[in-house]
Amino acid sequence: MGKNKVLIIGGTGYLGKRLVRASLRLGYQTYVLQRQEMGVDIEKVELLLSFKREGAHLVCASFNDHNSLVEAVKLVDVVISAISGVHIRSHHILLQLKLVHAIKEAPNVKRFLPSEFGTDPARMKNAMEPGRVTFDDKMVVRKAIEEAKIPFTYISANCFAGYFLGGLCQPGFILPSKHHVSLLGDGNQKAIYVDEDDIAMYTMKTIDDPRTLNKTVYIRPPKNILSQREVVEIWEKLIGKELTKSSISDQEFLANMKGQGYAEQVGLTHYYHVCFEGCLANFEIGDGAEEACSLYPEVSYTSVEEYMKRYV
Repeated sequence: MGKNKVLIIGGTGYLGKRLVRASLRLGYQTYVLQRQEMGVDIEKVELLLSFKREGAHLVCASFNDHNSLVEAVKLVDVVISAISGVHIRSHHILLQLKLVHAIKEAPNVKRFLPSEFGTDPARMKNAMEPGRVTFDDKMVVRKAIEEAKIPFTYISANCFAGYFLGGLCQPGFILPSKHHVSLLGDGNQKAIYVDEDDIAMYTMKTIDDPRTLNKTVYIRPPKNILSQREVVEIWEKLIGKELTKSSISDQEFLANMKGQGYAEQVGLTHYYHVCFEGCLANFEIGDGAEEACSLYPEVSYTSVEEYMKRYV
């Protein structure tokens, strides 16, 4: 039997393009949704055409045309959604409900991976406003998937390295300073940082693995479970210089957040839960879930130190 056919939705996005390339690299028959709403976005068109040259199939469909979505998902065995759920870019998580309705009409679909990839929303029932909207929306999608009895895998990939490591875990920064860093609280809460290419590879490894069926898969590279202070120490070692440090308390952080726009507040509340409360690493993975690095030891993940060398 040949490898599964995979449809990737959101394939031109920040993570989606990496999923497409990981799928092709692993030899899956890869289909990428070409949304009719794309219009004249030339950069997306060029990216789609590059996927086509690499062997992917482009499938034209629209979220405004239910029949086109049904026809698209009928082509494949696995559907992966990488629709953006980041408010500072775009937030379209609930658009996936249309995808769920389409998959219900396609009994050939063996598994659906919705757009999750960050903090496990099932563990964020007490999240603060307005950031909890991200988790609430993802739980609405999960509920629809499970009520429709669609086989699934949920991926919790924790912190995207590009967003967190590049700014030394400081909101609003994506390049590391060689002079100063502001620590969030005491800087000692552990978080988990994962290279986006590694997220894509681990995700693709799960899609036909019976061990991950109807489960949440956490990506927890052991070397990358670090505090902000430890991330800063790695950076200082790489540049051969100690940074000047200041700190901001949780109350100061929350007070400063109030003056920001809605999208920024959503992102900042996520930072609060990660960096002040340690929500990513303060629990053990229990029954009904798996850990990707343990499942796939053959994948050589990028350590925080290796990742940060690009900034030197």
